[in-house]
Amino acid sequence: MFQKILVAIDCSKVSKRVFEKAISLAKLTKANLMIFNVVCPEEDGYLDNSELLNYYDPDQDSEAVKHSQKMLDKFSQPKLEMLRVFATEATAAGVDTNYTQHFGQPGETICEFAQTWQADLIVMGRRHWLSGMEEFVLGRVSNYVLHHAFCCVFIVP
Repeated sequence: MFQKILVAIDCSKVSKRVFEKAISLAKLTKANLMIFNVVCPEEDGYLDNSELLNYYDPDQDSEAVKHSQKMLDKFSQPKLEMLRVFATEATAAGVDTNYTQHFGQPGETICEFAQTWQADLIVMGRRHWLSGMEEFVLGRVSNYVLHHAFCCVFIVP
């Protein structure tokens, strides 16, 4: 049924539950699992606007660009370590697993990577307990992926 499952993980409380569901599906279908994380400095609040300007504009002073890159590395490392831990756990469970981390806008980046990697299924979480404006802002990544992915999408609440 599924040969390649992409599990999109963030650092939220539902990440473990999303990961466990992805492992179950991968074991059931004998699929390869790709654990994926998107670092989005603007949304994660890692950098202020001036640092973002320096990071995204390579014509800026090279020291400012180096500083911004250091900040991104500092904040992306905990997420990368989480991916490593999940990958080790999945491999120990008998699932052929890889992991990667990309920078960008989460919804678009997940869809682009899934298409490039030729995923059959995207597994991700959704923060459904929110309401009003919080749901609009925080639920928009899963909503975007659900409506723009070229493959099946499984949303774990």
